[in-house]
Amino acid sequence: MSITTRLATFEDIPQLQQLIAESVRGLSAGYYTAQQAESAIKYVFGVDSQLIADGTYYVAETEDATVACGGWSRRNTLYGGDQHKGIEDPLLNPATDAARIRAFFVHPDWARHGIGRALIDLCETAARHYGFTKMEIGATLPGAPLYEAMGYNVVDKIKVPLPDGEELRIVKMKKEF
Repeated sequence: MSITTRLATFEDIPQLQQLIAESVRGLSAGYYTAQQAESAIKYVFGVDSQLIADGTYYVAETEDATVACGGWSRRNTLYGGDQHKGIEDPLLNPATDAARIRAFFVHPDWARHGIGRALIDLCETAARHYGFTKMEIGATLPGAPLYEAMGYNVVDKIKVPLPDGEELRIVKMKKEF
């Protein structure tokens, strides 16, 4: 089945929120507890509408369904959807800062089919076009192996406390071109 990519629009947000929840629930088993996954969906994971406004967020779809989403950013936020931030992000300087890989989620039925890798390649190419020579990501535990396979190195391991007492582990990773 053919998969195409396109820029996300604001009309995609309800479908993307559903995809993100399905991705987290389906791919987090063994990495996060069910409670951590649900808490992360509520407080951290979601669409960052600034990425859509900036034209840096993509959807991958078949003829029938959206199967993945992900993007990059030339703004300061490392991870998290709209519910995780309160203000617009300042722009990064391509000469000194790393662009961000952001908000990557693949539907569990489509995991390990090369879709995430293709979206990352698309994002890296776009970031290079804007003059960036390095990328950073706040990776989820299930996503970190893919990023490592694509040349990202672990910089730090972050424990993010969530409002309900749960904790989300994030792996900060970096890649230079």
